[in-house]
Amino acid sequence: MNILLSVSIALLAGLIMTRFFKPLKLPSVTAYLIAGVLIGPYCLGRFGINGIGFESMDAVSSLSLVAEVALGFIAFSIGNEFRLDDLKKTGRQAFTIGVIQALCATLLVDVALYAVHLLMPNQLTLAQAITLGAIATATAPAATLMVVRQYKARGPLTKLLLPIVALDDAVGLIVFAVSFGISRTLVSGSVDFVSIFINPIVEIICSLALGAIMGWILTQLEKLFNSNTNRLNLTIAIVFLTASLSMLDFHVGFIHIRFSSLLVCMMLGTVFCNICPLSFDLMSASDKWTSPLFALFFVISGAELELSVFCHWAIVVIGIVYIIFRCIGKYIGTFFSAKITKCSDEICKYLGITLFPQAGVALGMCATAMQLGEQGNLIRNITLFAVLIYELFGPLLTRQALALAGEITPITDEVKNRRKTKLDLVNK
Repeated sequence: MNILLSVSIALLAGLIMTRFFKPLKLPSVTAYLIAGVLIGPYCLGRFGINGIGFESMDAVSSLSLVAEVALGFIAFSIGNEFRLDDLKKTGRQAFTIGVIQALCATLLVDVALYAVHLLMPNQLTLAQAITLGAIATATAPAATLMVVRQYKARGPLTKLLLPIVALDDAVGLIVFAVSFGISRTLVSGSVDFVSIFINPIVEIICSLALGAIMGWILTQLEKLFNSNTNRLNLTIAIVFLTASLSMLDFHVGFIHIRFSSLLVCMMLGTVFCNICPLSFDLMSASDKWTSPLFALFFVISGAELELSVFCHWAIVVIGIVYIIFRCIGKYIGTFFSAKITKCSDEICKYLGITLFPQAGVALGMCATAMQLGEQGNLIRNITLFAVLIYELFGPLLTRQALALAGEITPITDEVKNRRKTKLDLVNK
């Protein structure tokens, strides 16, 4: 009962908040996040009124399954952007920009935080600086996808954006694994070659292989059904199954076998959309089914934001440095790599801004960083501080960038009048 009540309150709070934010013309993602903050442990949850808010982080964690499922469908939808016909046109540009902007963000954050380390060695160690630099690679595919969908963005920038966001996570996994291995060596004094080089490569290969196998299985099973409703049900079931399989974690000898749920579900969507002739219609139907699930995901994400991080001056100072230099790195890396690949002026100017949001992948990285013991706590708090800022302002910046690039079409007077007429009929 408590879980069902929490789900309903979270969804209602998010939807009502979008009405308040509509006059401000802010993205729905921002409204969902703020709704989550308001019903979270640091606001309404403090009053301890059952059914009104989340009283603790444990209460928020009880809905973690919703977040896992939502991320699976988000990744599945992004995988749909890797259609071979489109990749033949933009694949080289997406790969070049995706790699360069991620590495540039890491480099600038590493340099900036190393300077902070020299100025405040008691507040920030070299191992922490290197780890945070690696976390800077990650973006938030969920927030980006939601903004693109809400405003029905269309154009060259949007076609590049989603593949880059997907590629960014693969690059981030490798950079983080190497950087974190170096950080762990600095803390423990022992070098672990397998953790630094072998495990991240194995994780990526296994994730792509599992996603490809599940995509092939889904395509074969679709042939058994003639009804689109049954095919949609099958698609949803396979995404659930794939998301659950991606949680497997075991060892084969000295090699750690684990999977990235984002990469697995992205590959599922990629293979499915390229080999199944019905994929376009089924993907569109799946997107409509997942709308309330995505809303819940962002409300829960808002409730998970730790407002207590503002209480520590060192976290705020280091967090501001991290945010500023990550944004500079993302923008500069995107701008120059887009120039190199001969993208249009609009893409060069505005694509980097759309890569500012950061959330789930970064939080997963900082959870791994907790293996550094006491030093991991600071990494976690700074990442939480950055995610709080990025998630609240990132979607707004993404919308503005897409609008300035001319890929969000303003609502025409005809559509406005039609909506007003329908609303008047309902009120009567």
